[in-house]
Amino acid sequence: MIKQHSNGSAATDGAASKNGAARYQSDKVRVAIVGVGNCASAFVQGVHYYRDANPNEQVPGLMHVDLGGYHVRDIEFTAAFDIDSKKVGKDLGQAIWAGQNNTMRFAKVPKKLGVPVYRGMTHDGLGKYLKQKITKAPGETADIVQILRDTHTDVVVSYLPVGSEDATKWYVEQVLEAGCGFVNCIPVFIAREPYWDKRFKAAKLPIVGDDIKSQVGATIVHRTLARLFADRGVKMLRTSQLNVGGNMDFYNMLERERLESKKISKTNAVTSIMDHELPADDVYIGPSDYVPWLTDRKWAHIRVEGQAFGDVPLNVEMKLEVWDSPNSAGIVIDAVRCCKLALNNGVGGQLDGPSSYLMKSPHNQRPDDQARTDTEKFIARYAGRPGTSAQTAKRKAPARSADRAGAR
Repeated sequence: MIKQHSNGSAATDGAASKNGAARYQSDKVRVAIVGVGNCASAFVQGVHYYRDANPNEQVPGLMHVDLGGYHVRDIEFTAAFDIDSKKVGKDLGQAIWAGQNNTMRFAKVPKKLGVPVYRGMTHDGLGKYLKQKITKAPGETADIVQILRDTHTDVVVSYLPVGSEDATKWYVEQVLEAGCGFVNCIPVFIAREPYWDKRFKAAKLPIVGDDIKSQVGATIVHRTLARLFADRGVKMLRTSQLNVGGNMDFYNMLERERLESKKISKTNAVTSIMDHELPADDVYIGPSDYVPWLTDRKWAHIRVEGQAFGDVPLNVEMKLEVWDSPNSAGIVIDAVRCCKLALNNGVGGQLDGPSSYLMKSPHNQRPDDQARTDTEKFIARYAGRPGTSAQTAKRKAPARSADRAGAR
């Protein structure tokens, strides 16, 4: 199959010729971003906030300051892609504050990072509600593949709007052709699907996905409650999770047609942890409304109704309030570094441990404590940079079956 780049040149569709480890360097984790919204802003801020963190100390929201030999400051941004006229053409250090972005400023970021925001592909990325707030930048889509290659990008992070099915798959093709790892932060199912997993494996390119699981968000709290009921012998009868927020993510999700994969992702993340199935009418989990004055805050209202000893009712109702985008930024910092470790070692396909711990919809769901253990095993197995004594020792050591839990 032949496709055309935006510059008119033809390219053969298929697996990438080489992965990032073979073509580039091992000292840094070079990251490109698709979608410069609030989540991208929190990600960029987080890298600067923790650039001088002590590797021997724990910091909120990160598995490790130094993960497998890569400190937070080893993450470098190479390029960004968006379609908003208020962001395209700007430096990433300015674009993260532009347009409708309204998350908290918790770190100082230089106005000039030397990272341009290029015109991205639209496809279905601009829904009918977002069109009321965002003016599409003029001009043609940039040559994504060439930019990723020229900037020696290791990993691409997708922050496309919910419901961007066609746009996501288009970008995945560019990522595969450019030879990069991929972190899919949205509920378009890529990593968990055998078709895409097979293609990333063939290319020896890693993918972590799908749909980012925040540090302590509605999904992880709801999963914990569901697991608590099961562990303590309370039969769950009904449950709901109603979420409201004031960012463009919630405004975009007013278009209910874009919510199918989001609802599936959030619902499966909770129900997969239960010991029994509930009728569909007894489970409601999903975004509910847009409240502008909340800005980037999210309110999650969770209710769980159960049956305890003697068939006596036992109900839990709670409200969680978070700043939505910073709540997921540390997860992405860990995800891109896991991808870099995989690139260094030629490990392709869905990274099973990291995907199950960091994402709502991995290929294999499991309890979060087991998912974290599997991720730590993955990090321990592939830790170190190529050429270091630690890396050489690990490569010479015989592989144990338990250690391989991180790569499917």
